[in-house]
Amino acid sequence: MSQSALPAKWLKQLSDPYAVLGISVAADERRILKRYHALAKLLHPDRHAKSNNGEQELAKTIFTCLINPAYEQLKQTQKRAETIAMLRLEARALHPNTLSLQSSVAGELMAMSALEAEVFYEEAIASYAEAQYKSLHEAYQITQQLSKLNLAYLCLQLPEPLIPKTPTSIIYEVKSQSLELTLEQTTNIKPVATNYAQRHYRRAIQYTRQAKWALAVGELRDAIKLEPNNSDYYALLGFVHLRQNFPGMAKVYTRQALKLNPQQSLALKNATQLKINPHETTNPKSMGKAVGVAALLSRFIFKTGISSSQVVKSR
Repeated sequence: MSQSALPAKWLKQLSDPYAVLGISVAADERRILKRYHALAKLLHPDRHAKSNNGEQELAKTIFTCLINPAYEQLKQTQKRAETIAMLRLEARALHPNTLSLQSSVAGELMAMSALEAEVFYEEAIASYAEAQYKSLHEAYQITQQLSKLNLAYLCLQLPEPLIPKTPTSIIYEVKSQSLELTLEQTTNIKPVATNYAQRHYRRAIQYTRQAKWALAVGELRDAIKLEPNNSDYYALLGFVHLRQNFPGMAKVYTRQALKLNPQQSLALKNATQLKINPHETTNPKSMGKAVGVAALLSRFIFKTGISSSQVVKSR
């Protein structure tokens, strides 16, 4: 079947190859290749040989005219950067209310905090991707939703409005002043302190987005050592343990996050899933002991790679 066999509106989806493949805009080369191979199996003509509604030919056409070109766009670093730049421009031109009206999921994403949005976005992409090409005749609508979700996520990632360009005369003035700094002035300039806890936390978010749970746990443990009273770290650690199917430890860290900040949004979401009363009072000593035990168990799991079935779930 020729490329013209697909409706023009389908081919326009190639403006967002991430949506076509059903992956997040944060996907790296490994994830892109993995998804491409999965789609190659899913859309193989032999899987649709028994269908009587033309799905075999449609599967072949979708793979040839959509999946292959999308993969070609994303498998190279330079082309990925160009694609993201174009999508950012499109996201910048859109009004947030427009996306909310077009997609309820995108609207929900844009109403979240930055951390919660990171986690929600990856989960939503995965859910859409699972259903995307199961029904070939519905693939277009699901890909559209993926595209709206990507734009909503990029809207949240956009920096503050662009700062007006500094007049050239001011630039020259600043440069000339900097040349007049004395040795004493330059040696008294203090370097900006690095927040290593936040660095561990940001890495943990990246690992969470990639479902690398053990690595995320390691980064969060290091962040908590440096800043033991930051509720965000405990909330994310509770979320990661929940995804690892360790509800006992998830409860401990979620409770600790709510103890430090009763309004921590991710912790409140964890509490709902874990059936924790966010307003319950916990003895500080027992809470501290529970966190200590959970930390030891978490360290043991991180080092040994023990499976969730081998961990006794807390009541």
